[in-house]
Amino acid sequence: MGSGYAKKKKEAKLMERQFMEMEASLEQKRFSGEAGNGLVSVTINGKCDLVDVRIKPDCLDPEDPEVVADLFRAAFKAAKAALDSEMSAMQMGMPF
Repeated sequence: MGSGYAKKKKEAKLMERQFMEMEASLEQKRFSGEAGNGLVSVTINGKCDLVDVRIKPDCLDPEDPEVVADLFRAAFKAAKAALDSEMSAMQMGMPF
């Protein structure tokens, strides 16, 4: 096994460490999204775990309960987009 193998192994360990650091960093961050001009807001962490949900009473209409579900989905999608954007930015610095 030549020095090429040792170099590749060292690079792989470095990439693994960088990935683990990125993962730990993301886990600590929070990403928020809202819908309906702030009627529903959602916060997730870097693992996409739901951390917080806020629903203003103004959107609670007993005649149309689907409104809350639609707003929740839109707010979650916005929070997930923020997470995805952060992950893409972090991966730009990765060598793979």
